[in-house]
Amino acid sequence: MTNHTHTTDSAPIGLLTGKVLFITGASRGIGAAAARLFAAEGAAVVLAARGTDALERIVKEIRAEGGVADAVTLDLADPASIRAAVDRVEELHGRLDGAFNNGAVIQQPGPLDTTSDEDIDAQFGVNFRSHWTAMTAEAALMRRTGGGAIVNTSSIGSRRANPVLPAYAAMKRALNSITETAAVTWGREGIRVNGITPGGTATEMIDEWEAATPGIVEANNAATPLGRMAQPREVAEVAAWLLSDRASYVTGAIVPVDGGAGA
Repeated sequence: MTNHTHTTDSAPIGLLTGKVLFITGASRGIGAAAARLFAAEGAAVVLAARGTDALERIVKEIRAEGGVADAVTLDLADPASIRAAVDRVEELHGRLDGAFNNGAVIQQPGPLDTTSDEDIDAQFGVNFRSHWTAMTAEAALMRRTGGGAIVNTSSIGSRRANPVLPAYAAMKRALNSITETAAVTWGREGIRVNGITPGGTATEMIDEWEAATPGIVEANNAATPLGRMAQPREVAEVAAWLLSDRASYVTGAIVPVDGGAGA
């Protein structure tokens, strides 16, 4: 189908000038797009993921464009590793203004009664507990300088039954809950906490799902009013706004970024 709603990348406007931002899952997909976008918008970025080779390539790219970027190794399954990564942000910059908790792991697609204990444990550890740990550490650093903003990447799959990815969807729905709870808990301290629920996005994770279950992309496009997948940059743009001062009165929101698929 013909689509006239896809716009090219917008020119940077300094949306995040002067901010120190921490991004998890920054080596690929939405996280890598966010790293480039946030830096282009003026932020100093600290990029975290398990694979530092990919991170270092992005860091060099950002620095070559005149931006400020550093990489830190992070294992989202290990709470101590998450706390150490946030400590590294403090060592580098002495403050934290915003965090984009974007790292995730996909489960083996299949019905609830064939989902393995290992998959459930991985989903709990990476897609739920890691965000709890990260938010707590991030807020502790933010409140020293009067506040900040946190954005958590959830999923359209958190909003309804998901018979294909039951554990993934369950942990993402739990993530929505702690996102809202954190917003209420820390609001008086000047810390805003929001979530985004991307729909189908053209990332490596979707490529892996398509390989395991051919037809996923076609089905997504058919079920999406805009008729296509999101580009990672389009999702990162929403996170950038939520982390910016333009969103100063937005907290506790779970914002759909799904081309209308959840409407």
